[in-house]
Amino acid sequence: MTGVEAELPLRKDLARHLRAGHPWVFRKAVERAPNRLPAGAIVDVTEGGRFVARGYYDPHSAISVRILTREPAEAVDDAFWRRRVARAVALRRELVQGTNGWRVVHGEADGLPGVVADRYDRFAVLKLYSAGLTPHRAAIVEALRAEVEGLAGVYGRDELARDDDGDEGSPQGRVLWGAEPPERIAVDEHGMTILVDVRRGQKTGHFLDQRENRRMVRELAAGRPEALNLFSYTGGFSVAAALGGAKHVVSVDVDRDAIALARENFRANHLDPADHAFATEDCFDLLARYRKEGRRFDLVVCDPPAFAKSQKAVEGAIAGYASLNRAALAVVAPGGLLVTASCSARVSAEQFTEAVKEAAFKARVDLALVRETRQPPDHPVSLQFREGRYLKCLVLRRLS
Repeated sequence: MTGVEAELPLRKDLARHLRAGHPWVFRKAVERAPNRLPAGAIVDVTEGGRFVARGYYDPHSAISVRILTREPAEAVDDAFWRRRVARAVALRRELVQGTNGWRVVHGEADGLPGVVADRYDRFAVLKLYSAGLTPHRAAIVEALRAEVEGLAGVYGRDELARDDDGDEGSPQGRVLWGAEPPERIAVDEHGMTILVDVRRGQKTGHFLDQRENRRMVRELAAGRPEALNLFSYTGGFSVAAALGGAKHVVSVDVDRDAIALARENFRANHLDPADHAFATEDCFDLLARYRKEGRRFDLVVCDPPAFAKSQKAVEGAIAGYASLNRAALAVVAPGGLLVTASCSARVSAEQFTEAVKEAAFKARVDLALVRETRQPPDHPVSLQFREGRYLKCLVLRRLS
């Protein structure tokens, strides 16, 4: 038994991208919308009466079906969810070292579209990005409990209220299995301690996708006494710079709670926060003031939130990246480094690089690209799902 509850015929000639491996079926691609089919129902997507793929249905999203399998005989049952989680865990065992904080399941790239699970020491945080996953939550939690060794609990941080542009609603956190997580979970990143608040922190509590870039910043900070961390959140890049040798690090974020936790993270790494500066302020305002004051830094990290949450916002996002990086370059000392990142999936690496190039031109600054990084191995990318290539990071040296 496959557990299929309905058949969804596609409009003519729209099945090719699904057969090629893309995991989404948009509402406009469905020939006849089903009547009163509940969220989470397992459906077969067909073309001309022939099976194309199987997935779960979401009547509330512009993405009507997220594909789970292209094998007509494969049932989507409890064993299915466990097999997929087991496969994801096996990949991390092979490729992730030096940390007890890593992404267990990365949605589409792990064959589980809409499912994100992050591990923080002995706790997993599960985040479901579709109402269609709600009926399957218990099976996913059981798969995590069975396949991820040493877990004490699974905590849920669902984002079920999302509009068609992908904007997130309010997280609804609760224990899904096991113990209640502590107020702060200490995560070891290559010898650096990061305290994570899985209840109130952004996403699942921490940005694990920047883990290897924080390690890189720790190495780059050697011999660079003054560092500035823009959009610092809880200070991960700031602590990395200080541990790497920066004598004075300025951390800037508009979130007071994040800045407070950044101070805690300095103390957790035996660094005195009094030796550094913390500003609860808009980064653009601070950069404008520093430029007037003539402040310069040997290392500047710029890791803003996503600028483009929809396709229609891409043009404005590219202009925003150019404006932000122009302002950041004004406070980078000659010979200093700018580490600048974009997590906007809709902005390509080429578009982001062009925005930084435009920023340098307008700032009348000569730059050399010395390093370029993408997502770490626990955030893999499916070659058939370009939308999954979201993280870009450039390391640039100011030559003049």
